[in-house]
Amino acid sequence: MRQVCSTSPEINALALERILGAPGEWVEPPNIRRGGESGVLRIECDGQTFYKKQQSGHIFRSLRHPFGYPTVAREANALEAATSLGVLTPALLHRDVRKLDGVWHAVMITAALDGYLSLEDYYARGLATSVGTDRHHEILAAYGRALATFNRGRWQHGCLYLKHVFVDIRASDVKVALLDFEKSRKRFSATKASRHDLRQVKRRSNWTDAEWLAFVSGYSSVFKVDVLRRI
Repeated sequence: MRQVCSTSPEINALALERILGAPGEWVEPPNIRRGGESGVLRIECDGQTFYKKQQSGHIFRSLRHPFGYPTVAREANALEAATSLGVLTPALLHRDVRKLDGVWHAVMITAALDGYLSLEDYYARGLATSVGTDRHHEILAAYGRALATFNRGRWQHGCLYLKHVFVDIRASDVKVALLDFEKSRKRFSATKASRHDLRQVKRRSNWTDAEWLAFVSGYSSVFKVDVLRRI
């Protein structure tokens, strides 16, 4: 058996045991891919909301792990890297990776982002119109700064759908958090990470020219490049 386990000091062992044992509600029902199964549960415990990703045989392969390793491990590493770079993410509270009877099993617990709303939900609720153009552009610029910070550290997110970008607009300063780092990886250069993610954002955002330029202005303020050359 091989195990990797780390727990945040913000959650004690008893609370962790209750979270791990709670039934929860599927927000991402188990799906079968990558040779195994993976799903996400939302758990309410002690008045707080947590998310538990659990996997069985759900692996990725790399030069370091040619025979496969759980994607939870890669995601947890990327979450920690993002935090160290100053990018807002859900708090990583616990991860556990082990091999039982020849099959990899993994669990990861993160805290909910209270007060945040995904950009996907943001648009579905018509908030882009209700907050006004200037505020909308502030949000997109904040998204650009967050992604640029991650890319500048040579990290590629790799799964930039609007549902993975969460914003908090309750205060004057917009806060943006990135989610779902399962496909994230560190590249040999910041340029490679940047080019890949910018192309994804451009392809999946469906913004107007003015909205795209608002995002670009934020990105370029952190990562001093000509963004248009990257796509």
